Amino acid sequence: MTKRSPSASPEFNVREFFARFPNEDACLEHIMAVRFGGTTMDCPDCGTVGVTFHKLRERRVYACPECRFQIAPTANTILHDTRTPLVSWFYAMYLFCTTRHGVSGKELQRQLGVTYKTAWRIGDQIRKLTEKAQTFDALLSGHVELDEAYIGGRTSGGKRGRGAPNKTIVMGLVARDGRMAAQVIPNVKKETLRAVVLDKVEAGSVVSTDELYSYNLLTGDGYQHGTVKHGQKEYAYYDYTTGVNHHVNSVEGFWRLFKASIRSTHVAVSPKYLPRYLSEFTFRANHRARVNGMFDLLVGAL
Repeated sequence: MTKRSPSASPEFNVREFFARFPNEDACLEHIMAVRFGGTTMDCPDCGTVGVTFHKLRERRVYACPECRFQIAPTANTILHDTRTPLVSWFYAMYLFCTTRHGVSGKELQRQLGVTYKTAWRIGDQIRKLTEKAQTFDALLSGHVELDEAYIGGRTSGGKRGRGAPNKTIVMGLVARDGRMAAQVIPNVKKETLRAVVLDKVEAGSVVSTDELYSYNLLTGDGYQHGTVKHGQKEYAYYDYTTGVNHHVNSVEGFWRLFKASIRSTHVAVSPKYLPRYLSEFTFRANHRARVNGMFDLLVGAL
């Protein structure tokens, strides 16, 4: 019977994490493998074929045994010249991959034993990695749900929901049985929503939305558009002509989780950093079935 390697589990539990990355050298070797294909390679300086680079003691550097040419795996990454142990960085990335509600700066401070300033910076840098790790060339296609949400603190009295003051508007797009995208938008005008849809959704796709008037443009752009009328307590609509079940439950579920996480885990997120939090949550949503693969994507984005 073949023994399963520590990296084989899609769940990637904490025991497997520390078995795979017990110390600084293990982390550095993994970065070397991801960025340069391993320690055995053709030396780019002397040209020796198939030489095995060895790690220098006390330094995050590998050297060619023939010409002493050096490669620093962390160079030009967020780990360049960091004084925080690589195991701490890797464990922080692991926490981001295994949570549902995100990781606050205070939680990182407690888990890593660092200052709050360091913890906040580590979290912010990892959120930037999630942006780099999920660049997709293909457009969303098939059946796509669209919905916008309003993020921000509570206001005393006044209007709630659409048109509420001091809120940041975000738009989510989910391909059923596929991936998700989300971004901050300035308003919910027709031109704004149309630009987002044209940029992210393949022409000819089935699109489900609520009854917001601005979405009425979609049929003219070649999309098969269906609407659910939330104002009339309608949350699903089956079109017998086309055989399509229209609802926006998937994207609304994402917004429920995102808003609950902002309230409970992070308490508040400023509009300046909101795009990074959106990237973090869509990254997890798109790779939730493979925690181990999610972690390796973050390391690959260093």
